[in-house]
Amino acid sequence: MKPLISQDQSKELFNGTLQEPYTMPSGSDLEGYCIDLISELSKKLGFRYKIHLVKDSRYGSMDSSGNWNGMIGEVIRGEADLAVAPLTLTAVREQFVEMTTPFMQTGIGFILRKDLTSEESHFSFLSPFSTDMWVGILIAFLLTGLSIFLVARISPTEWAEPETEEHAFTLMHSFWYITGALTLQGAGPHPKALSGRVIIAIWWVFAILLLACYFANFNSMLHSDTKHASIKSFEDLANQDVIDYGTVEAGSSMSFFKNSNNPVYRRIYQHMERKKTYVPNMEEGIRRAQEGNFAFIGEAVSLDLAVARYCKLTRSQEVIAMRGYSIAAPLGSQLVKNLTVAILQLSESGELTYLRNKWWANSCVGSDGGETSEALQPHDLRGLFLLLGMGLGLGVLLALLELVSKARNQAKDGKKSCCSALTKELNRRFGSGAESTDQETSDKNKA
Repeated sequence: MKPLISQDQSKELFNGTLQEPYTMPSGSDLEGYCIDLISELSKKLGFRYKIHLVKDSRYGSMDSSGNWNGMIGEVIRGEADLAVAPLTLTAVREQFVEMTTPFMQTGIGFILRKDLTSEESHFSFLSPFSTDMWVGILIAFLLTGLSIFLVARISPTEWAEPETEEHAFTLMHSFWYITGALTLQGAGPHPKALSGRVIIAIWWVFAILLLACYFANFNSMLHSDTKHASIKSFEDLANQDVIDYGTVEAGSSMSFFKNSNNPVYRRIYQHMERKKTYVPNMEEGIRRAQEGNFAFIGEAVSLDLAVARYCKLTRSQEVIAMRGYSIAAPLGSQLVKNLTVAILQLSESGELTYLRNKWWANSCVGSDGGETSEALQPHDLRGLFLLLGMGLGLGVLLALLELVSKARNQAKDGKKSCCSALTKELNRRFGSGAESTDQETSDKNKA
């Protein structure tokens, strides 16, 4: 039995098993929550230790002949002085070994994908697009309406004589026109200028493709197998048959549901037995939960670690069958009392909380920024928004070219500079027309 971490003249033999984040390999050494915990306890109590991993990689259970395996078995046989691991404090184990006060509280919970916990909403018709997408559409709507209004006022084809003609494309009419396009209905009159028609054509393309994406995604969500699955508690799990659920086969969580007299928990056990939804280990349960349409039931603290690693997962708020993790020692061990006091001191000083935060720190991967639903994001249709932006820019540019062309013709006819003619036209179109007309009349009278 080769020690993996050694302290010279070791006194206590620390028995453990590899499990993230309790005990993990780090080069030729070990690291993790339990490694830090035993280190702090040794400093407080003044003992030296060496570590070895349990041979059969089990925590400890009793077979039909009354023999114990795993870490509990090695402690009972004197092969280890302590077992420091996420060992659940149970009545059966307490009869065969000494166990300290729990250094961590846990219970049974379940994890599943975040999109399976969302509640049905009266505004589910908005779900095909994300919030950012709706904001982007609103901004595109406002910019397009303003662009049409601006182009219609600039273009001589649309508004040749601002003093005498009634302008058809007011700001309200511009927005009404593009609203009609969104509903695939015409809302005349239509632009006469090339610049206005370019913007309108691009907006129609934008609206048609946007509606196609919306209805395609809405139809997909409407026929999704999980559209009515809103799972927040164990009762929710038991009362639905859309999402499968299971736990580690022959584990303590399975034993709890098997032996429970609660009708909800009994139904959960019967479902797992009937559909054989057990998983061989926790890693497989987490993998299936990430794939969707599966809820994995297990120890809450271990599930918290999975949630911290994988952002698409969430843990149920409900935790049942509260229990604690303790350190095991042989019956009659004088060290247990001192370990209990030291654990309480570490708890009161906040050291246990610090270790929990250290090893359960959020480092989730595979996240798309927190958005877990199938709602379309702005980056999914960035090409469409880019096309609209280019169309708006082209339309405004064409309107300016039309106005410049008219100003040049007026400058030639009136023998004025092009800049003064252009300035005059802009003043006539943006509220200074009356003042310009009055000034021209005054100049004529003086002449």
